[in-house]
Amino acid sequence: MAEMNTYSSSIPLPEYAMNMAVLLQTNSVKFSDKPIYQDVQNGTYTLLAWNKFFIRVKAIQSWLLSNSFKRGDKMVFLSRNCQEMLELELAVMAMGGISVPIFSGYPADQANRLLEFCESTFAAVADQDQFEKIKSPKNIKKIIYFSSLGNHDLVNLVPFADLISHEPKSNEIMGLDIHPETVSLMMYTSGTMGLPKCVQLTHKNILSQQAAMKALWDLNHQDRFLSYLPWHHSFGGIFEKFAAVVNGAVLSLEHGYGKDLDILLNNWKKVKPTVFFSVPRIYQAIATRVMQDKEVEEMIFHDDLRFIFTAAAPLPKNIADLFEDHGIPVVEGWGLTETSPCCTITDPTITRKQGVVGKPIPGVLVKIADDGEILVKGPNVMTGYYHNPEATAEVLVEDDWFKTGDVGEYTKTGLKLISRKDRIFKLINGKKVVPTEVENLIAKDCAYLAHAYLHGSGKDHPVLLVFPNKNLFSQKPDESLLSQDCKCPEGMDDYFNCLSDCLLKWNNANDTKFSRYKKAMLIDYELSIENEELTPSMKLAPNVVGKVFKAEIESLYNPLESKSEDVYIINVE
Repeated sequence: MAEMNTYSSSIPLPEYAMNMAVLLQTNSVKFSDKPIYQDVQNGTYTLLAWNKFFIRVKAIQSWLLSNSFKRGDKMVFLSRNCQEMLELELAVMAMGGISVPIFSGYPADQANRLLEFCESTFAAVADQDQFEKIKSPKNIKKIIYFSSLGNHDLVNLVPFADLISHEPKSNEIMGLDIHPETVSLMMYTSGTMGLPKCVQLTHKNILSQQAAMKALWDLNHQDRFLSYLPWHHSFGGIFEKFAAVVNGAVLSLEHGYGKDLDILLNNWKKVKPTVFFSVPRIYQAIATRVMQDKEVEEMIFHDDLRFIFTAAAPLPKNIADLFEDHGIPVVEGWGLTETSPCCTITDPTITRKQGVVGKPIPGVLVKIADDGEILVKGPNVMTGYYHNPEATAEVLVEDDWFKTGDVGEYTKTGLKLISRKDRIFKLINGKKVVPTEVENLIAKDCAYLAHAYLHGSGKDHPVLLVFPNKNLFSQKPDESLLSQDCKCPEGMDDYFNCLSDCLLKWNNANDTKFSRYKKAMLIDYELSIENEELTPSMKLAPNVVGKVFKAEIESLYNPLESKSEDVYIINVE
């Protein structure tokens, strides 16, 4: 590999616990009667203290051991975030087992395919709906359920209550001698560019990440997280969850799971989070409500709120400005599941620039390859993909550098993201188009846009698909969140007329003329995670969208091709 500039943090990586068991044992003494978790019961939040949590974890481990669960065994989880999942997952990881969380919103076929691929011998399910996704439950040694199931004659079904009522074998937690390089978590990637891959992460990967963050910000037992980010995904399941657990902060379940803004705001009022981790779509919804309601504004920007963290996609400048104008720093990070996940983080004291995701965290090295691909090296990089040596060899290259698949450049203020490498396409004349540059140009100026998708591989010009945020048709955003001269559409017909002018303006603002789209299609359709058109972190899945809307795309090049009825064609020339 040719010599390239390598970028790193000037702050050394602090020492950290050898494994999860050491971490939990240390924290159970350090934080004792302080809360680790709280959940809503009967309308109010109920606290779980560290000392009680620790006893329950030891009881779970004792039950697992007595039921032949051993080091290296896997436990699949089919459940939304909940206390039972937190306790069981940490018990498994601490004793040398491997947690394998699977998105609870996946349809049965996909969930079962992922379950079978990882070859797990144990499973935990939230309820009857999740249990029914398991095609061959008899093949699993034990299936632990959190909520009651229907009538079944299977002898391998076990209520979670049996685990926590088991007598612990020792005052010490199991797994204190586990080697740091032991795999503790297998997490499926979002699958934005194809079938998900199963990432193998070690105790060292996860705990080194939190040690790096500890050196950058001061989280402690007085901090409160309001958590909706799903634990099957690296942003919520590694970065946020372990930020709370490692630092003794209380993890408060947002029991609306980010699906209902009214529930989220009600939880916000009860918890008064000091930090909040989220994706741009939720911040946009919060910002819209803040600008409409003075009481919501006062509730969101309470005195204890220290900072917000954003990732997964660029946060529009007007949203970031709203928080910063209220004295709340906006921190942005970048990384992948394969890097546990964070690699870079922005400095809130430096003015944020669009697309810049900050500088490397302590212990992590970053460099840019000749073709612009970002490479990463550090204790946070995975050991490889489970049962996929070919894919592993493609991304883990010479001297343990990880090829991220992202293209970027390094600037004075940090790493600037340009695009996913495999999203860049060539037109028929050989010109290279970076679709995310065009899509982001639109997204940053239109509050009514949910997603934009540029296509044009092998064609003589690109075309554009636009998916609306229809919720805003009935909730007019504050003018500060709108682009100049926005017509504030109140329905699809209005939005079509609005877009006709705006797309022409945005297209002309693109200096790279060959990447300008000649036609666009507004589609009355909401992309979803369940249909795999969106990733669990709410990013558009390009390969899936390209396949689902193949007929619509072709109809923009050839009007004779069939297309769905719920579309609006916009000529942009």
